[in-house]
Amino acid sequence: MKSIKISIPSLIENIKIIESFIDNAKESFEINDDIYGNIMISVTECISNAIIHGNKGDKNKLVNLELKMEDDQLKFIIQDEGQGFDLSELPDPTAPENLEKPGGRGIFLIRHLSDEVKFEEGGKKAILSFYMD
Repeated sequence: MKSIKISIPSLIENIKIIESFIDNAKESFEINDDIYGNIMISVTECISNAIIHGNKGDKNKLVNLELKMEDDQLKFIIQDEGQGFDLSELPDPTAPENLEKPGGRGIFLIRHLSDEVKFEEGGKKAILSFYMD
């Protein structure tokens, strides 16, 4: 099993570092174009959530990203140093009362673009899985 890791301070401009990380992974793990876009959107959205909501933009707190190759799956493990969240308390962004509200669509997007999503450690850790074939 191959694995690569990176940690970034919680600054939104560090998303560029994550984009480069994913671009490098595309080459190293031979990620095809069909899932590359889904990975880029899902992982950068999840990292943004970790920076903004998890670590509250505190540059002294880190967001960790690990990429693991397991059989025919790529797993992106994102972890922040925040308080976590309760998935069941997030409003449904597709509900009529929420359609015009800014924000609230990140988790929805992540769940629809990833093949599998798990939240652990009270929401401080997200595991996004993508099948390679």
